Amino acid sequence: MSTFPNQAAPNNTSMAPTFLLVGMPGLSAAPSWWTIPLITMYLLSALGNGTILWIIALDSTLHRPVYFFLFLLSVSDVGLATALMPTLLGLAFAGVHAVPASACLLQMFFVHIFSVMESSVLLAMALDRALAICRPLHYPTLLTNDVISKICLAIAFRCLGLHLPLPFLLAHMPYCLPQVLTHSYCLHPDIAHLACPGGWGAIYSLFVVLSVMGLDPLLIFFSYGLIGRVLQGLGSSEDRWKAGQTCAAHLSAVLLFYMPMILLALIDHLRVPIPQPAHTLLSYVHFLLPPLINPILYSVKMKEIRERIVKRLQPRKVGCAQ
Repeated sequence: MSTFPNQAAPNNTSMAPTFLLVGMPGLSAAPSWWTIPLITMYLLSALGNGTILWIIALDSTLHRPVYFFLFLLSVSDVGLATALMPTLLGLAFAGVHAVPASACLLQMFFVHIFSVMESSVLLAMALDRALAICRPLHYPTLLTNDVISKICLAIAFRCLGLHLPLPFLLAHMPYCLPQVLTHSYCLHPDIAHLACPGGWGAIYSLFVVLSVMGLDPLLIFFSYGLIGRVLQGLGSSEDRWKAGQTCAAHLSAVLLFYMPMILLALIDHLRVPIPQPAHTLLSYVHFLLPPLINPILYSVKMKEIRERIVKRLQPRKVGCAQ
């Protein structure tokens, strides 16, 4: 872990004026060289998700529930990657560890807004796949435009309703521990852990984690249990393969997003003695890899997306009709 000059002393009365972030494990001595892969990762994430957004927005034949949810997933990926960049680039370019409390809480708000949005969209996509496979004849009447609009409103209400109180609660809490965070960005469980015992902010932070990151994976895997039961009843292995392939990209995205978080929760619960750098790297995988990998997964696994990307990239032939 990085060492910090002028580490903040414990504060029992009010929010500290700054929080201190840790750098990339093992790179605190020479932070500048990892700016190139960091910026490259962000630009590739923006390019990949921007391409998905562009393709879906321009092609009216893709204005269907599964692609609308993919559109929202790309929005959440771009938003999440963008929200993480300020402190990551500050550490990479200048080794800036101190972050004002107001800026830290603002980053925390947007990181978790887009994280909850991604989790909610993955849950909505699981519902879409379950209905398409388990109720194929009723699918068009079940997921109408009106239903899709209500799902979008529910996602927006969930994101804002859960996380809007957190910055205000954490801003007015007394802190009994030095304000040194364990990541390169501000997360509400990390900040709440530094607060004095008994504060409502820490209790509400735990409620938010359990109501989203605890509930959503259970519902998603339950929907895949229903899908698996239907696939077992299909006549041929070829039919099962084709039906299963429609879920491949989504299931890969689910595992990529949730598995690092589940591993972190198990490590903390079982008190597994792993080095702090390994703990921090799992957090990077959870937040930074999905925005980079998801566009590749969906471009490779979804034939319609892949074909339209290739079509858009092909040069148009110019000539006179015969």
